[in-house]
This record gives sequence, structure tokens and C-alpha cells, in this order.
Amino acid sequence: MLNPQWLRSFAAVAELGGFTRAANQLGLTQAAVSQHVQHLEAQLGPLLIRRGRQLELMPAGVALLAYCSEVEQAHKRLQLQLSDTTIDSGEVSLITPGSVGLALYPLLLDLQQAHPGLVIRHRFAPDPETREAVLDKRYELGLVTLRPDNPRLTAEPFAEEPLELVVPGGEQVNDWADLERIGFIDHPDGKAMATRFLSRHFPANPGVSTLPLRGFSNQISLILAPVARGLGFTVIPRHAREAFADQDAIRVIGCATPVVDTLWLVHRAEWPLSSRATWVLKQLHERLMSKAA
Repeated sequence: MLNPQWLRSFAAVAELGGFTRAANQLGLTQAAVSQHVQHLEAQLGPLLIRRGRQLELMPAGVALLAYCSEVEQAHKRLQLQLSDTTIDSGEVSLITPGSVGLALYPLLLDLQQAHPGLVIRHRFAPDPETREAVLDKRYELGLVTLRPDNPRLTAEPFAEEPLELVVPGGEQVNDWADLERIGFIDHPDGKAMATRFLSRHFPANPGVSTLPLRGFSNQISLILAPVARGLGFTVIPRHAREAFADQDAIRVIGCATPVVDTLWLVHRAEWPLSSRATWVLKQLHERLMSKAA
């Protein structure tokens, strides 16, 4: 590891073109600056050609000056991250379920357009992957549908996500026989969501597994495509349904008693959220609530 003071002395000499000017800028003696450069040359080889008062960088000197610039930029980035004073610039990393992610990602892009200093890094993932990604510090923020019991994670309610029974646009559902006639479009959480939803609204039903299976998709944005084509019904979170492009081709069956999931915001318990993350979450929550109103 090269001595940072030696690097500062060399960079000043190279940029100002002389040892005296570099010493004056750094508040050091000319002898000290010269000694710093000599230490570097002892490790790296000749860096400067001295012709009287003229200095010229040798190839190793050109490479070292570029390295000095990289070190200085890295130092500034570190100071910026540690100061935590800028709320509208820097990276925002968020990992979420696909359903609410479809609603949040456009809002994140809106924030990035309004604040070009922001860098958005977002990933769709199920609960287990989200928990591991936050624990491993690969993402600062995560949303999960089940509150984690890991003491290393802080969890707090972020939003509610109602489940919806979605059928082809021309269909109506009055009883279980209608669901049997239409058939079920499954997805990774389909049977679990459908069981919870349909047991509330059809208490005596024989179970989701008795319904004819008409299709399956593991892509959250594609689950409603077969429904829109009249191939079956599904149960899906409202955020996913609202993100579907062809709303005229589907129909949400109203139910008297809603089935609502809580989305939990998780982050590492060992340290508080950054000011930037806190600000972004506030913006997202306000916009999400505004959409729901």
C-alpha cells in the first residue's frame, strides 16, 4: 500500500510542474516533498525526468498520476457515503415481491428522472431470497409478505396488498360451479393465495386442488395474459392486477370481506437506514397511498 502523503506530494508536483509550488500548496518543505517522491521512485522506478526547472512524467509517472486521481475519487465517494447528507443522490437498492415491484418500479424511475443523481437498483424476488439479500448486504431494503423472525432484521409494516379474484372480462362468478367451469390459472403463489381467498368467500368449497387447471406462469407480468384470453381465472395481488395493460379484457369479482396481506419493510437491524433510503421510502409510500386512494 503506497503512503497517501507520498501520493499527494507526487500528484501536486506532477500537476503544478515543480517541487517548490507543490510544497507551498501542501504546506510542506521542498525537501519533504522531494523525499516523498524519492520514496515512490524507490518502489516504482523513475517517475519524473528533471531538466532544470522543467519536469516531464515518465510512463510510470503517467500511470501513477492516474492512480492518484482514482484514489482521490474513491476517497471523495467514501466521504460522501459516510457523511449521509445527500438524500437525492447515490444508489437506492430495493428487493421486493413481483406484485408490488410492478407498482414501485415506475415510481422509482419517476424519482430518478426528477433527481438524476439517484441510481436505482431493483430486483424481483420471493421472501426467502429477499431476506438473504438484505442479510448479506447486497440490498439495503427489502419487502416481504411474511414478517421475518430473524433478530438481525428489522421489520415494519409498509403497505397493504389486497388479493383479488380475476376472471375473463365477460365472466361472472356466483358459486363454486362457475369457478369449476372457468378453470384455474396457477402461479408460484397461486394455490396458497386462492386457498386463503376462496375459503373466505366460499367456506364450504372442496378445495382449490379440485378445480380444473387451465395453465401456469411464473412471470408476474404474464399471469393475467391467459385470463384476458378467456382461458381461466386466478387470484392475484391487486398491485399485479393494476399493472396489467389490458384491463378491459379482465374483470375483478367484488367480495364483501377482503383478504389483505401486509407487506413488511425489512433492513439490517444492526444499523439505521441511511437518510437517502428513508427519504426514498417516504416518497414511495406517499405515491403508493395516493394511487390507492
